[in-house]
Amino acid sequence: MASSSGALPPPRRSRPGPWPPAPPPQPQAQPLSWAKRTGFQARVSGESSATASAPSSGQSPLPRPAGGPADLESGPPARPNPALPPPPAAAAANAKQQQPPPQHRQQPQQQPPAAPPARTRRRDSDGGRPNGQPAAAPLPLLQEEEDVVPERPAHVKYELRDTPGIFPVVIYGFQHYISMLGSIILVPLVLVPAMGGSAEDTAAVVSTVLLVSGLTTLLHTLFGTRLPLVQGPSFVYLAPALAIINSPEFFGLNDNNFKHIMKHLQGAIIIGGVFQVLLGYTGIMSLFLRLINPVVVSPTVAAVGLSFFSYGFTKVGSCIEMGLLQLMMVIIFALYLRKIKLFGYRIFLIYAVPLGLGITWAIAFVLTASGVYSYKGCDANIPASNNISAFCRKHVLRMKSCRVDTSHALRVSPWFRFPYPLQWGTPVFNWKMGLVMCLVSVIASVDSVGSYHASSLFVATRPPTAGIVSRGIGVEGISTVLAGLWGTGVGSATITENVHTIAVTKMGSRKAVGFGAIVLILLSLVGKVGGFIASIPDVMVAALLCFMWAMLCALGLSNLRYGATGSSRNSIVVGLALFLSLSVPSYFQQYGLHPNTNSSVPTYFQPYNVASHGPVDTGFGGVNYFLNTVLSLNMVIAFLVAVILDNTVPGGRQERGLYVWSEAEEATREPSFLKDYELPFKIGRAFRWVKCMGL
Repeated sequence: MASSSGALPPPRRSRPGPWPPAPPPQPQAQPLSWAKRTGFQARVSGESSATASAPSSGQSPLPRPAGGPADLESGPPARPNPALPPPPAAAAANAKQQQPPPQHRQQPQQQPPAAPPARTRRRDSDGGRPNGQPAAAPLPLLQEEEDVVPERPAHVKYELRDTPGIFPVVIYGFQHYISMLGSIILVPLVLVPAMGGSAEDTAAVVSTVLLVSGLTTLLHTLFGTRLPLVQGPSFVYLAPALAIINSPEFFGLNDNNFKHIMKHLQGAIIIGGVFQVLLGYTGIMSLFLRLINPVVVSPTVAAVGLSFFSYGFTKVGSCIEMGLLQLMMVIIFALYLRKIKLFGYRIFLIYAVPLGLGITWAIAFVLTASGVYSYKGCDANIPASNNISAFCRKHVLRMKSCRVDTSHALRVSPWFRFPYPLQWGTPVFNWKMGLVMCLVSVIASVDSVGSYHASSLFVATRPPTAGIVSRGIGVEGISTVLAGLWGTGVGSATITENVHTIAVTKMGSRKAVGFGAIVLILLSLVGKVGGFIASIPDVMVAALLCFMWAMLCALGLSNLRYGATGSSRNSIVVGLALFLSLSVPSYFQQYGLHPNTNSSVPTYFQPYNVASHGPVDTGFGGVNYFLNTVLSLNMVIAFLVAVILDNTVPGGRQERGLYVWSEAEEATREPSFLKDYELPFKIGRAFRWVKCMGL
């Protein structure tokens, strides 16, 4: 008894609860938004899913892919479908990993019931259900491999500040520029013959374009945005230049019409460049960026390519077999053979234009030498109007278009020629032509903004700030002034194909781009290079332009990937902008024309002759010229419609896919960002008080 009374009583066990224990209450289903029901992933420009919890400014650094460089052409890696159950082996492995050890198991505790979901109003933009009712479970989302867009664009082999070495710099520098050969050299081959220039004039303008393109590219990589973007003759300036060339003032010129028209073009280009300098360096572009979004850039750039449909195949048809062969060769290389690699590179995709041109040119040379395009008693160098024989008048155009020996540009070009400023004479300044170029410089700036943002996602740590974008536009204005002084015939801007070239060649080093620019400057001093390019037959030029303008249209529409692709708002805005960009200029171009009227202007240039017969008649000749000309330009109508609708029709940030630019205050605290965009030689420290010069 004593021993039992001295022992401690055993501890009292807690009273067991009901068995089996009640499972914790499940939270009530939240109402699914439009994005969750459709499986839409946020792809706002410059943001990724890893930064969804970051502030809305989207300034967190973009994550690098962990699995090595991605490849856009081979398609994104396979992703598991959340709607399908995992394989049995994977499910067993996951269950084993998630099951805690026996000694650490604890009895589940009850959790407080979740609060009922808040009642929300229906929004048309996100497709929400009325009165906050929960939506049905989402259906399995079936996506094709080609349609899945990676959260971050494909990695490049060499990024912005990388130094690949001497040999890779040389190889990639040549590769970068050869892949963009068509965008650099084809504009003067259209422009100079339209002004009545000779083959020697065409060769001289080609050499000038090479020089100015090299100088302005170096200027942009050093003092502009510092992104690896090639500058050159932009297709944006081609349509207004053709409109100025076909002005009524230049009808009836008999002698030196090329130099006379070129001097007026130079004056207009210089005025437009000065306006673009003010747009960039005054900071107005930083404010204007709020209105420029992918829904605006997309139809504007696409309309630039669509505006030349009257020239493309009309010129190809003058020698249909050579034109179709040239077009088909480029299509086969760029599309059907694009995934074939030689020596580790997609040779056919990268060099589609020069390869197609070389093969077609060789075939045409063989046919010319074998006498296929020779007609007895006919000379291709004699105009059709001077031929007495009806047989020769019928075939002289075909001989001129199909033969490769009709151009004497290579023979008459000197071995050495230095393009110098004001080589065509003193520019003539005309205010009405200058106003046209001022408006066109705004369109060129919109095009460049899209290229800045897309290329920065490939090669830089973060997108540039609004001040850096303004700085780049200011440098492009200076480049356009230089183009006007040297006399290239068009303004200088960022070539839109830069983004496609970086994605294909995977070269984002500005040192390689700078080396290629130096090579262009050296080639411009060899007159035979310009003569060789100027001797490309017109039919092949037109066929290449058909491909280049189609790719330009596609690159413009690709900006829509940043927004909600299934949004009816965006689809209607872009559709209206594109349709009206074709219909409204067509009204201006056809107004007052009579079908039977004999005109000295070729049929493929008649759409640019609108200044002499447009519907606008205010009583002031200069105002009539300006309004009739700008309203007949497809890209101007597309820009005006898109910028008005996109900034007035309600829509969320995710739906519109707004461009996200870096904030200057946060960017200055990031060393990698400063190394990407800071001006060289510590120039930016002296201009930190100017937002559009420093960061």
